[in-house]
Amino acid sequence: MNSQDLLLKTIFACMACDGDIASEEIQLLRDLVANTELFKELDVEATLKKYVASINENGVSFLNQYLSEVAEDKLTKDEQMCLVDLAFKTIEADNRIEYSEVKFFKKIRIRLSLTDEEILAKYPDKEDFLLPDINIAADPEWNDVTFAEITLK
Repeated sequence: MNSQDLLLKTIFACMACDGDIASEEIQLLRDLVANTELFKELDVEATLKKYVASINENGVSFLNQYLSEVAEDKLTKDEQMCLVDLAFKTIEADNRIEYSEVKFFKKIRIRLSLTDEEILAKYPDKEDFLLPDINIAADPEWNDVTFAEITLK
């Protein structure tokens, strides 16, 4: 998986981890596609369709697979910081931070080589995202959630 794929999957996973993909999260992705070079080599629409189909079919195992990919990928410090930045932006996009989103971020965080100090140097107001949690190993809890197709048009 290349870093563009992993960054897009990060956004999607952070959108979906609370069981609801908010319109503000989709708008954030639209803005990133339109105004940055982050995903210039990807067919974002086709990739998102694949992610939606996969998460609808596999549920929590899609998120667990993503977390495995984060752990296995050899991202540079800059790429890891970009991943953290996109996760924060996605989680905060709908102006509602759910516990499940913070917990999911913590699962991402433990798979990165960045230190808390490196993250806090750039994001000093995100200490709550880095504090130890009771049980970050538990899977997200969804009750028959099905996600609709995402389009950027």
